[in-house]
Amino acid sequence: MKNEQIITRTGLVECGPLFESGRISAGLDYYKPTMSQFAFEQEPDAEVTFSFHNRGNQRLLDYVKPSNLQQRFDSLRKNGWTQDELDYLGSLKTSDGQTVFNNTYLDYLRSNGLPAIEVKYDESIDDLVIDTTGAWALSTFWETIVMSELNEAYFEGYLQAHGINPFDVYEEGDRRLSEKVAILQANPDIKIADYGTRRHFSLRWQKHVVERLVSECPENIVGTSNVALADSLGIKPIGTFAHEMPMVYAGLADARGEDIRLSHNKFLQDWFNIYGEDYSIALTDTFKTDFFFSDFTPEQFAEWRGVRQDSGDPYDFGEKLIQFYENLDIDPKTKTVVFSDGLDINTIVALQKHFGDRIKVLFGWGTSLTNDLGIKPLNVVMKATHVNDLRTGNGADTVKLSDNPGKHTGPPELVKDYEQLYFATK
Repeated sequence: MKNEQIITRTGLVECGPLFESGRISAGLDYYKPTMSQFAFEQEPDAEVTFSFHNRGNQRLLDYVKPSNLQQRFDSLRKNGWTQDELDYLGSLKTSDGQTVFNNTYLDYLRSNGLPAIEVKYDESIDDLVIDTTGAWALSTFWETIVMSELNEAYFEGYLQAHGINPFDVYEEGDRRLSEKVAILQANPDIKIADYGTRRHFSLRWQKHVVERLVSECPENIVGTSNVALADSLGIKPIGTFAHEMPMVYAGLADARGEDIRLSHNKFLQDWFNIYGEDYSIALTDTFKTDFFFSDFTPEQFAEWRGVRQDSGDPYDFGEKLIQFYENLDIDPKTKTVVFSDGLDINTIVALQKHFGDRIKVLFGWGTSLTNDLGIKPLNVVMKATHVNDLRTGNGADTVKLSDNPGKHTGPPELVKDYEQLYFATK
């Protein structure tokens, strides 16, 4: 594709392919390398399958050719990690000055490419099917890469098919972004992190959004989840772990004939043992929040920096969390709650007003930050769906039980089994 330029009210964004990313780190949320290193060290014999699912009603094939998408992925596999990308990961330090990613792990990435991935058309659903299977430490990277690249391909095709001038779209996006910027500037206590990689309009647009926030709202933005943008813009990479971690731990327990319910806290213990307080924001809704609150021990509530809410009612969640801390004689103002479920600017302002003087609040802001340009965003996911334990030769499907039933994942009968296990709290 020919080089393009994005011209907005803030000036000229550098020349380059309008949509193409071309680097592994461009499609990575920061929780991908942290989870990958964890998998490399804790479960090197775990082989995990990731599968794509379109949760929305847009027909992807209207604008995306499977062969073109396959070519994007094959190119990323062929090119692999650049030395600059690995050097950046190696430069990251913890609060006590230790490296986050050790040399043994970085050498592993250098020596092992991404596993094969297949894009094909499924006539039964009249849509794309995308799957990959490989060592957990490597297959995990495809989740956010697939979503990032698919969005870029979809919106590129959408503009071309409808004869839409990209500059008109960017101008509307910039107008909407200016409204958000003005609200953030009027509310400096609001702290946000860019979580927009997986469902952005394009990497170039995401970069423009984050650059404007860094320039115009420096008191508001604390970092970005996008590894390449954190590196290129010199801001903090944000992220700890995603639902896949307790999902895969539960699947491994199932494959090994172990107690599935105990696997959740075992994962949390293993994670804290490796990463400590710096990366101790616990995701609460892999098996529904009620189970999390029954499973997270008082000692863990005290040790961990905070938690992340990603489904259900954020007000109910926040009130329950504060009450838990107070019942444990823990000052909620010393802890952090991260809200990250479908946020828009009005919800952010309201939640900050409600909770801001009672607990530390951070907003992980995704789709409506990096894909608000007047074209309907996609609702797509890429989830861990199966795990094999190569030591025993046994495997199991994985399940997620969200506080929003529409976000449950896994075979229906297995979802029912998990509901029976996890709805009964300890």
